[in-house]
Amino acid sequence: MGIITINDKKYEFADEKNILTIIRNAGIEVPTLCYQPELSTFGACRLCTVQDDRGRFFASCSEEPRDGMVIYTHTEALRRHRKLIVELLLAAHCRDCTICDKHGKCTLQNLAYQMGVSTVRFDNHREVQPVDFSSPAIVRDPNKCILCGNCVRVCDEIQGIGVLGFSHRGTDAMVTPAFNRKLSATNCVSCGQCRVVCPTGALTIHHNMEVVWQALGDKNTRVVAQIAPAVRVAVGEAFGLPRGSNSMGKIVAALHRMGFDEVFDTSYSADLTIMEESAEFLDRMKTGENLPLLTSCCPAWVKFVDNEFPEFKPNVSSCRSPQGMFSAVIKEYYRDPANSDGKKTFVVSIMPCTAKKMEANSPNSYTHGEKDTDVVLTTAELIRMIDGFGITFDQLDGEACDMPFGISSGGGIIFGVTGGVTEAVLRRLMDGHDAVTLNTVAECGIRGPEGIKETVVRYDGVDVKICVVSGLGNARKVLEQVKSGEKEYHMIEVMACPGGCVMGGGQPVDGSKEIRTKTRSKGLYRADGAMSIKKSDENPLMDVFYHGYFKGKAHELLHNPQE
Repeated sequence: MGIITINDKKYEFADEKNILTIIRNAGIEVPTLCYQPELSTFGACRLCTVQDDRGRFFASCSEEPRDGMVIYTHTEALRRHRKLIVELLLAAHCRDCTICDKHGKCTLQNLAYQMGVSTVRFDNHREVQPVDFSSPAIVRDPNKCILCGNCVRVCDEIQGIGVLGFSHRGTDAMVTPAFNRKLSATNCVSCGQCRVVCPTGALTIHHNMEVVWQALGDKNTRVVAQIAPAVRVAVGEAFGLPRGSNSMGKIVAALHRMGFDEVFDTSYSADLTIMEESAEFLDRMKTGENLPLLTSCCPAWVKFVDNEFPEFKPNVSSCRSPQGMFSAVIKEYYRDPANSDGKKTFVVSIMPCTAKKMEANSPNSYTHGEKDTDVVLTTAELIRMIDGFGITFDQLDGEACDMPFGISSGGGIIFGVTGGVTEAVLRRLMDGHDAVTLNTVAECGIRGPEGIKETVVRYDGVDVKICVVSGLGNARKVLEQVKSGEKEYHMIEVMACPGGCVMGGGQPVDGSKEIRTKTRSKGLYRADGAMSIKKSDENPLMDVFYHGYFKGKAHELLHNPQE
């Protein structure tokens, strides 16, 4: 414990790793561009520079606190210093702000406004670089990069992939994949975490909104939407609703107003995933083959296995993701002339995830030679479309999803948070649906934001060893331990994004990561709590699916074609 004086007021501190944290805990905002609490300290932008009582200037993000320090955060000298830094950054930056994807959400733009930078005295002599549109998920514009290194560190330290790095030196320095390759030519898994931490428009979502607008304007096309669980607890943030609010009813109403013919909840196909994946898990437990079972809901994780651990490919569940399942089911349903009304069916998947754009284009996302998911929109794109259509979102009355796929369980809803898939599987396997049984499952150690969680559940006389992982860097650790024999599991759930889909690369990024993770996760658990159906097998539409129109088609529609 120590005492530090900030702007002539004394504050206690304990184990804070740097002065910047103490300053912000004191309610004082010091600008940063390169600082991310969960990443290593880089100290590149120098905007967080403060001054001590001896007149010394230093970056508060990289300075350890000491008892008795006296700090000033907003002297006139510091104001001039920060303003000059922003001006120099703008001098080497593309300034087409009005047509930038990050317009209005750009940290550099906001800082320029806050610091009164109205002119830039220096010319931009940097060579204009081509924009990389090769990835279906992420657009990389080197001309808007400010060399903060956030993307480099998150890709390496959190995701353990290291696709991006620094090249050249001095004024020629740039962030790029090795040998300046296109993103599509690297081991990028399209998780979008680089986009999440980028403070400018250098890394953005590859948009597909115009294609959807065109489909909505075609009277001969039936436009069908499916909405992932995590989307409902993030959209409201953009329209002034409390963080973590369940906006599903308002989203459905907005989509209907925009012209979508049918709107469904991907939680329905999450229930299908549980039915198929739990059956596959029990079969593997009996045979002892291809254990541990690795979940297949997250396409970035599946691509990571393909790239980095091909020896584990037989362990990955043969089930399609909930997106893949639902799109195949929707297309099959409307393929029947009795349901099609002579219209072409266009499926729009609304996801928190940029990697779903990659998944929609994969060979496994085709049935009968037809693409299952026509377009994937991220939550951020949905927000822009709602705003562009002039809808007053917060004033909408909620509407229910359409039938015949309009019912889901709470188990399907919690797919959006790390541990949710495992919890839904355990609910399915456990006898009973009373509160005691459900609480026992919830409290077995699979909930929480930790990157690696382990639990042992007794089932049918066997101690089932389970690992829940979020973040691909953590996934690498776990697979290396399994590979070496250090760890042994029966099932491993992995989501590429730390915290799960609620923190996907396509979600809004306003506010701190900790607050976003906490509020969105709580929002999904609250939505689950409000559901009368908790277990996937108790969803009445499961029986309709397996014994009705889709009887005999389950494996073809719900599993990867090559299986």
